[in-house]
Amino acid sequence: MHFSAQSSALLRSWGAQRWWLQGQPPQLAHLPSSVRSRLGGAQSRPIVDMSYSRHFLDFQGSSIPAFMKKLVVTKLSTNLREAVTLQRDVPVPLPEDGDLLVRNRFVGINASDINYSAGRYDPSVKPPFDIGFEGIGEVVALGLSASARFTVGQPVAYLRPGAFAEYTVVPSKEAIPVPSVKPEYLTLLVSGVTAYISLKELGELSEGKTVLVTAAAGGTGQFAVQLSKKAKCHVIGTCSSDEKYGFLKSIGCDRPINYKTEKLAAVLMKNYPKGVDVVYESVGGKMFDLAVNSLATKGRLIIIGLISGYQSHSGFQSGHLEMLPAKLLKKSASVQGFFLNHYFSEYQMALKHLIQMCENRELVCEVDFGDMSPEGKFTGLESIFRAIDYMYMGKNIGKIVVELPHSVNSKL
Repeated sequence: MHFSAQSSALLRSWGAQRWWLQGQPPQLAHLPSSVRSRLGGAQSRPIVDMSYSRHFLDFQGSSIPAFMKKLVVTKLSTNLREAVTLQRDVPVPLPEDGDLLVRNRFVGINASDINYSAGRYDPSVKPPFDIGFEGIGEVVALGLSASARFTVGQPVAYLRPGAFAEYTVVPSKEAIPVPSVKPEYLTLLVSGVTAYISLKELGELSEGKTVLVTAAAGGTGQFAVQLSKKAKCHVIGTCSSDEKYGFLKSIGCDRPINYKTEKLAAVLMKNYPKGVDVVYESVGGKMFDLAVNSLATKGRLIIIGLISGYQSHSGFQSGHLEMLPAKLLKKSASVQGFFLNHYFSEYQMALKHLIQMCENRELVCEVDFGDMSPEGKFTGLESIFRAIDYMYMGKNIGKIVVELPHSVNSKL
């Protein structure tokens, strides 16, 4: 087997740092010498039979570069442009024994990205730190233990910090096999699962109930609408444009309300005088107050976000909270928060079901690439700043996704 000078240089670069190219890992010490020689030989002896290491490194696809770009939080702030720096010459990380190296093809944008850049989730973590919650791409390298379940070229998705990068190391136990590298699957990782689990665990949906979904045409609202309809509920959805109104009608929303052209409170009072049974609320502030006022007797309000206040110093917009206890008491109603991290025991089941529904075309997974934004489609890490601005201007229909194209280098 012959390798070019470029191939040999890459092998030496990786071999100096990873056992599958050079050296013998401690966990292989118990194997027979004949097996050890095939897996790495004596100490400091490079592998000769490259058919083995090809299983762990993408030799047949485009070459893995030595350096990559990624976004790093260098200053705590809710202003992503102030908080985050695009670093261009970062060494491509290398997977350990139980890890995968994923070449990211699509990454998801979440309202809480700026909560993370502001350090609100873990005040003990100080800059610099990586950012981005979810990605999908192909496995381009992996460790020996990880090879028990994954192979090079396999499409995977994941949910962990550090997605806003060209390459991300993902523990194999956290990687999610997906049928293909489609951005639709990315919409399910946070947005879809949040709607699925929160409505299942807290919503107590049943046929005939009335459900109000705020920001219904957004990344997670689209799933709350569809899952509520599948439970045979009557669904009301708030939105801010005629385009979003049309989208909501297309996914089965019974009564979209464009609050820019209709008075939301008046519509709810007139058409739903007895109130709504369940509210899926992600806006906060005045919208939260209105939703509480619209609850029916024994109604349930699920807080999954407070996007209207994330850009403020405190992280939320104040409402008339002093009246909340009296309002809930009067109606025997309840308000409960939902934070996905507290429900990970349900995560795999929910995601598996959602992927099946997506595959069977039982679920619309709307993706917004920003094609209608002033500067066009969100392509490359540089466009993540625009994508966040686009979200907070309320322009998106569905889940905002950024594509990370990879040029194909010379073959190894």
